[in-house]
Amino acid sequence: MSRGGKMVAGQDDRVVILLEQPDNMPFSAPRIQIVTRNFPPLLGGMERLLHHAYLELRKEFEVAIVGPSGCEPYLDRETPRLTCAVLPVSRFLLQCQWQAYKMACNVEPNLILAGSGLAAPAACFAGWKIGAPVACYLHGLDIVSRNPLYRKVFLPAIRSCAVLLVNSRNTERLASQAGIDPSRIHIVHPGVSLPTTSLGDKARSFRDRIGAGARPILLSVGRLTRRKGIVEFIREVMPLIVAELPEILLVVIGDEPHQAVDGVLGMRALVDQAIRSRGLAKNLALLGRVDDETLSAAYAASQLFVFPVVECPGDVEGFGMVALEAAAHGLPTVAFAVGGVVDAVA
Repeated sequence: MSRGGKMVAGQDDRVVILLEQPDNMPFSAPRIQIVTRNFPPLLGGMERLLHHAYLELRKEFEVAIVGPSGCEPYLDRETPRLTCAVLPVSRFLLQCQWQAYKMACNVEPNLILAGSGLAAPAACFAGWKIGAPVACYLHGLDIVSRNPLYRKVFLPAIRSCAVLLVNSRNTERLASQAGIDPSRIHIVHPGVSLPTTSLGDKARSFRDRIGAGARPILLSVGRLTRRKGIVEFIREVMPLIVAELPEILLVVIGDEPHQAVDGVLGMRALVDQAIRSRGLAKNLALLGRVDDETLSAAYAASQLFVFPVVECPGDVEGFGMVALEAAAHGLPTVAFAVGGVVDAVA
């Protein structure tokens, strides 16, 4: 193996080869260029995953990134970066196409990694122009989108990638059904960071702030979208739980997907309507968007994490990183066996 080779996906020689350092390269380590819209400051499991990937890859490789506007605080000062406007999506796509090519010409990466199917065309064009292989991380939504333009332009780019990394067995199945060569698909489950300190004091402070006292807490974390199933859970399940445990409190963390590519607004109104129709105002706490410290405290303060994902045509839960985050805090999860959730909740 040439100097600097590194395995990132399973026991597959092809992935190792992609990240080898050619003997004639002048750099101290192989270079990887990440092209993605899914990166902080945007919120979500995909965004946290790509940030974790960046943090780990930079330990062994020289990493450059083409990402969303505002990503600079989440990068090392030494990391080469070019940014693209998040909205409208058409503007992001145009800027990403140019910035990915520009970055590739500047840093001459050994590998270009598209953070999602949305970035695949830009990554593939840059890779083609400089002769670098392209890998793409698929999350589920990348494959099931019904947009005709997406299926005509983006899916062929995804299929052309040398390696497809997927987050679950369900996403692997969807990728195969979409015509992607199964031999190029590799499952790489997302990971999360473990708490490094005791959270007892923060958990108590969180309870005090929301007025929970000693009440048992059910916790839900995620953007307010149809597939998350929180409306159905409040309307159909919470009345049954409250009948047995009148003091139960469901804490909901997350907001509508204002910056998502295909985000549909109006779910908060449906949540409020479900609460009123079932008379559950005393049993719900809607916190909206919170920072990472508050989220960690919420996990530590709760007794059970609920993940009531439902099946939706044209939408899919690719994995479910929030279930891993809950487990990292010692919090058990109850979930429906939908999409990639079965890989996240064992």
